[in-house]
Amino acid sequence: MSGARKKPPTLAEIYETLLNAYGPQGWWPLLEHNGTNPTKTGSITGYHPGQYDFPKTERQRFEICIGAILTQNTAWINVERALFVLEQMDALTPEGLGALRDDQVRMAIRPAGYFNAKTRKLRELAAFHTALNGRVPDREELLAVWGVGPETADSIRLYAYGQKEMVVDAYTRRILEHLKLVQPNSKYDDLKGLCINGLPEDLIVYQEFHALLVEHAKRCYARRPFQDNLLR
Repeated sequence: MSGARKKPPTLAEIYETLLNAYGPQGWWPLLEHNGTNPTKTGSITGYHPGQYDFPKTERQRFEICIGAILTQNTAWINVERALFVLEQMDALTPEGLGALRDDQVRMAIRPAGYFNAKTRKLRELAAFHTALNGRVPDREELLAVWGVGPETADSIRLYAYGQKEMVVDAYTRRILEHLKLVQPNSKYDDLKGLCINGLPEDLIVYQEFHALLVEHAKRCYARRPFQDNLLR
């Protein structure tokens, strides 16, 4: 039929298209890892494309957890600045963070914004992390921690603990709404369920799908009108 509207891509097609376009993203970036950013947006170092055995140490695991809190409502480049300061203060462990006064933590994380609330969030998460004693937390436990919402909990589970937990964020929503795959203002769990149902249940796929959508959104969905010639 002439003029018929093009059918939107499936999630599997989105994943393959973005992976072919941008390649593996190597998330979550870590300060002590020297890998470079494959796509040159956001952080410069710390990425590990094609390597899925991170985190390799408890310090790296805790850094990811901290980063998941700090990245709330801000860009990653701001989080990286805050993490650099915390690293210089030897505060990328629960013990190191606990040795700092609240005013020192607030100063360190100021680049990430909302530093008063995030200071408390970091305190709560550090205490929770220590109480785990190396155990993998389930999602409901994380959601019970003050300041940890669904996206933060899923990010921690996926990247810090290597669990098959799909993460959806504002970039995911923006792209899927634009492609008419979801209704505007869909709930987080509905977006997450759509992604789970449309993709293989695989750790690598979950990590890359989330990271690839972030990269694509930065390139094509930064301002309206959106210009997405890759997926449309």
